Amino acid sequence: MDAIDEAMVAAEREWRACGIRRRDRAVLAADLRLELRSAAADGVTPEQLLGSDLRGFARQLADEAGVQRVRHEYARLTRTALTGAVLGACVGAIALVLVYPILVAWIDVPRGFRMPTVLAVLLYYGTAAALAVGGAVIAVRARLGHLPRIRQTANAMIVLLPIGGAIAMPVTMGFARAVGYSTHPLIMAIEAALVAAAVTGATLVARKWSLRDGGGYERAVAA
Repeated sequence: MDAIDEAMVAAEREWRACGIRRRDRAVLAADLRLELRSAAADGVTPEQLLGSDLRGFARQLADEAGVQRVRHEYARLTRTALTGAVLGACVGAIALVLVYPILVAWIDVPRGFRMPTVLAVLLYYGTAAALAVGGAVIAVRARLGHLPRIRQTANAMIVLLPIGGAIAMPVTMGFARAVGYSTHPLIMAIEAALVAAAVTGATLVARKWSLRDGGGYERAVAA
């Protein structure tokens, strides 16, 4: 890698960190590369032209070009989504505990009937997961509505969170079955961590997807 390529890599990395969109980065990179090549033709190195602080120069170049910066807010987004998911799951669990006896009495379940364990677990986890997704999306829209492209992020979460849940749910259920559906605090914490990891991963992908070049999610929906 020559000096020009090294300077371009450093500038690109800084533009990414600043939240500058891909199309704007491409314009900035094209202009910078042209300037560096012109300087090289005159025997001027990138360090002589740009100085030793390549990252600072890249930020200055972006500011002078007036490009828009989009804040990723990954940490804040993750915290908000997890909080909403936990609240939603708790509401689902409480609702299930309260509603199930009413349904049993109303449907006139035969005496001695016991719901199969797998069906009961599916009902429990499925209800909690559905409300967890809803809670995460509502929390993000309500608490972070002022952030750029948060609506697109929430819409992408509606698509990606169920996919993450579909992956995490069998894993969590398999783990629960392996430990005999134990309610030991440590076991419950591990199950919660598995679900939290799925929510976190899906949320981060949703945010990254929504910020891609005018919104990767919107282009996918339009297609």
